[in-house]
Amino acid sequence: MELTNIPHLASSSSFFFSSCSPCACRSRRTAKAVITAFAAGSRCSADPACPEPIEQHNVNSLSVASGPANTQCYRRRDFAAVALLPFLLPHVDMASAADSYDGSIIRDGVRNVLSKVKAAGVLRLVFHDAGTFDISDKSGGMNGSIIYEADRPENTGLSKSLKILRKAKEGIDQVQQVSWADLIAVAGAEAVALCGGPEIPVRLGRLDSSTADPTGKLPEETLDVVALKTSFGKKGFSTQEMVVLSGAHTIGGKGFGNPNAFDNAYFKVLLEKPRPTSSGMPIGLPTDWALTEDDECLRWINIYAEDQDKFFADFRDAYTKLVNSGASWRTT
Repeated sequence: MELTNIPHLASSSSFFFSSCSPCACRSRRTAKAVITAFAAGSRCSADPACPEPIEQHNVNSLSVASGPANTQCYRRRDFAAVALLPFLLPHVDMASAADSYDGSIIRDGVRNVLSKVKAAGVLRLVFHDAGTFDISDKSGGMNGSIIYEADRPENTGLSKSLKILRKAKEGIDQVQQVSWADLIAVAGAEAVALCGGPEIPVRLGRLDSSTADPTGKLPEETLDVVALKTSFGKKGFSTQEMVVLSGAHTIGGKGFGNPNAFDNAYFKVLLEKPRPTSSGMPIGLPTDWALTEDDECLRWINIYAEDQDKFFADFRDAYTKLVNSGASWRTT
């Protein structure tokens, strides 16, 4: 693009090139030529009277369509024309660029506040935010609405986990804005990895809901296996996905092995007969043991009890599906 083709610059080009009037080429300089001339060091061969330097061995790279290389004249002080470069290069949508997420900033912010002791509560946040999804009307899902629902009976205790992530959010927002939905999804994945589970990549760009999700959408702890299958089915999850997601109970205080280790101990304990107890208290929830009463569920329990790598791989896939369920995504 020629500088003379930029209307508001053509009439004021002397601001940049006023003391090189003997040279006939000054009005036809390209952005590329300006940059090359700025880096150059010898003199213009087109006009002996011009004292300004230009790189002789780079002359060929400075030619323009309208004339030979020896018609070019560039002043050393023409470096000011480099300021024109943003106007000459292809347009960049800075608003879109500013909206792009750096996932490492979010992960680092979460890691600053997360510990193994806090991991189970943070992972529970994911299930209680995303678990409201209803595939029939596309309501609920991973939308950050849990911040409006912490006082519900089924969400008892989650205020502590929200407080932990709120601290992380305050720090992250100083660098880039993060939605609650993205923050919770990333935090759950980090909780799993911190406790020795699989690394789970999380897509970013979820939008937050401005209202609470409908009530009565989370599976109750007293459901039998038939009701559990129905509940998860309404959310778009298969029996296998229901079983593998239930494996998240392997961390926390439910009694399935080491409370700070994400492993397949959950499934091994479910296979123990008779049902074990811990310090005189039943291990797990009624819904955990309901899984052992169904042949299809029991088949997956056996698979995961024998193959932790299989459990990790399937959990990664099911988690990704969970945190994408019902999400609304921003566009750039």
